[in-house]
Amino acid sequence: MQPIYLSYLNRLDVEELKLSNDEILTAIESSLETQGRGEAVIEPRVHLEPGVANGHFNVLRGALRAPVDSAGVKVVGDFVDNYKLGLPSELAILLLFDPRTGIPKAILDASGITDMRTGAVTTIGAKHLARKESKVLGHIGARGTAYWNVRLLDHLFDFDEIRVHSRRPESRNAFAARLIQDLGKPVTVADDWRSCVEGADIVVEASRLDEPTPLLKTDWIKPGALVIPYGTMSAVELSLTDIMSKIVVDDWGQCKGGKFGSLRAHVETGRLSEATLHAELGQIVAQQKAGRTDDSETILLWHRGLSLSDIALGHAMLEKADRLGIGQRLRFA
Repeated sequence: MQPIYLSYLNRLDVEELKLSNDEILTAIESSLETQGRGEAVIEPRVHLEPGVANGHFNVLRGALRAPVDSAGVKVVGDFVDNYKLGLPSELAILLLFDPRTGIPKAILDASGITDMRTGAVTTIGAKHLARKESKVLGHIGARGTAYWNVRLLDHLFDFDEIRVHSRRPESRNAFAARLIQDLGKPVTVADDWRSCVEGADIVVEASRLDEPTPLLKTDWIKPGALVIPYGTMSAVELSLTDIMSKIVVDDWGQCKGGKFGSLRAHVETGRLSEATLHAELGQIVAQQKAGRTDDSETILLWHRGLSLSDIALGHAMLEKADRLGIGQRLRFA
């Protein structure tokens, strides 16, 4: 047998790549379009709960056809109390394989990938579903994905006002300080949920709750707004879907099952079903279904996180790493 080698990118390598906003968004939008054309395979995520801490593992699986031409599996830990240990709440590894032979192609630190691709899906969703003149962002949550939500959304919309809130004052203050430095514009730190989201054109809810709690009130949502809730534990009221002109998800297969997710109760009570679902985001990106068609539409996007996004961004990182000579080459067999 011929020797088999694989590429390895650790966190320092991923940071050294310095992917631009446009590089990230292009990779993710392309993967969504591939999904929308039916040229991808995605399996609903599964969970592993060790039972020894306040957290669980998500296992995501999928495959993309050319030009990415890879199958992949990502395992990401989601441990709410990691901040007490000075650790990120989400730590992840992405494995990429040749889809024809099963030969391992790469191992990548996927903690940064998870953050970037989540922000990119939020942003591509807003590109197709938010009002073009959206100027006020209300963002709940300050975990790793939150930074990329705000950074990439602002890259697209150049907001006049950015409001952020999270449970812990030290967390939201540090988050705002980082955004002010990197974006070069003011950021408002809100002391409560209502002042953060009421009247905002785009509302993103990425909270970290221990149990489902309806903290985001339907009455606060501005008509014509885009609402993107994706917390592991639901923070929205059941009535939220009642005011929506359209409900869009990233993948119905993984949204309709499982025990976690911001709209889990809406699925279980029949408020969100195949009958009430407007489209998957990939179908909109591939122009098979309409996105926003009127400024008066109030729209909800629920994304659970796609293995396809991880695979696409991992592929883009490997291509850039190869050009720049970043990373390591490991002998597998």
